[in-house]
Amino acid sequence: MIIMIQQIFVGRQEELKILNRFEKSRPGLFILYGRRRVGKTELVKHFSSGKKALYFLADERPDKENLKELQRIMGRFLGDGIFEKSDIRDWAELFEEFVKRAGRKPVIIIDEFPYLIHSNRAIPSIFQKIWDLNLSKSDIFLILLGSSISMVENYILDYKSPLYGRRSGQLKLGPLRFKDLKEFLPEYPAEDLINVYGVTDGIPLYILKFERKKNFIENIKEHIFSRGEFLYQECEILLKEEFREIANYSLILKAISFGRNRFGEIANFTGLDKTLISKYLDNLMNLHIIRKEFPVTETKELRNAWYLLEDNYFNFWFRFVYPNKSLIEEGRQKELLDAIRNDMNQYMSFIFEKVCKQFALDALPVKLTKIGKWWYKDKEIDLVGLNEKTKEIIFIECKWAENVNPKKAAEDLAKKAEFVGWNNGKRKENYCIIAKSFSEKPKLRNTFLFDIKDVEKWLVTAASRPDL
Repeated sequence: MIIMIQQIFVGRQEELKILNRFEKSRPGLFILYGRRRVGKTELVKHFSSGKKALYFLADERPDKENLKELQRIMGRFLGDGIFEKSDIRDWAELFEEFVKRAGRKPVIIIDEFPYLIHSNRAIPSIFQKIWDLNLSKSDIFLILLGSSISMVENYILDYKSPLYGRRSGQLKLGPLRFKDLKEFLPEYPAEDLINVYGVTDGIPLYILKFERKKNFIENIKEHIFSRGEFLYQECEILLKEEFREIANYSLILKAISFGRNRFGEIANFTGLDKTLISKYLDNLMNLHIIRKEFPVTETKELRNAWYLLEDNYFNFWFRFVYPNKSLIEEGRQKELLDAIRNDMNQYMSFIFEKVCKQFALDALPVKLTKIGKWWYKDKEIDLVGLNEKTKEIIFIECKWAENVNPKKAAEDLAKKAEFVGWNNGKRKENYCIIAKSFSEKPKLRNTFLFDIKDVEKWLVTAASRPDL
């Protein structure tokens, strides 16, 4: 999302470059999609600023009503009152008549395009016809936005869709990166920004709920652990838009948020039928709420997959809000904060791993082509980075703790590294420990040591260089 803060736009430079590049190759049909609140609308509004552009937000009303609303917007765009009030029969006629009158062709943005499909399942076929007969012969740049990821992927991007092959490009918009948070909350030190990231997942609208002059605990107390607050209710609203059996999905998400990551652990925690669990997990993965992860060194899927929450906000909500709704409803926030203090620290250690992954890709002198978790039986390494061309491997331990003993941490990491089967005898090994702070910071052979001060420097550098 492009958010203006003290005349500074935060993030999305690469996404803007992509849109501008595709716009130059008119005519074009571009698909932009991603979860709600991620900033799709703000991105296209910023992209279209200063351009000849038309914006239409579809909604859940009947097909004919959406058609008439777009006709009114097109009429006002053209400055043509007759067009605005003329008797247009269908979508194909609307676009045909608009193209005739548009002159120098504009950017046309249709936001929440899946709502049109909800109202009229023939919309993909209708827009195929519109594209083939009119828009493909013009120099119009059409952007279709969607928040329902499953609808976009199944009805627009799927090879069976009538629109398949018509698009010139597509982009799935994800949350902002951790390092972008510094520009939203410049007064916050790195440790507090990690906490904020653990709640908001880099969703711009969520970050903006955090008040700069209040610390992290004050913000979550007032804006998440309080009745009626947007972030208190948002998770349930998002789930209700996608699913019917909310109770079962909530049980599964709660299990995963509490570290039950294997299929059997999820089944034991929820007590649900395993066949149903498989279906629910597939649906959650299709919506990119969870992901299925395998050890980073594996080249094919194994049976011992882990299921992890993709979204920090969902993770935080099911870990701390969902099980404690009674306390929140009764206004007992202080009691809740006291009860979850230790668990919060454990949860943030998982978030710290996600931050370290981004940090490692930017800050390590070893160039990585792949990075992720590794595990085997009872052995687990937070992150393992690979360069598959040079056969370099780096083992990374993330310690969300103060005064970490670097020598012991490095020794423990080296012992676990012996179990990692990847280019044995041929690889070049390095090690890395990232912690809040160390008891000392000596030079260790083939080992990099980074603390929260190094993360802070990285954030400041990233804020001054938006290309990072």
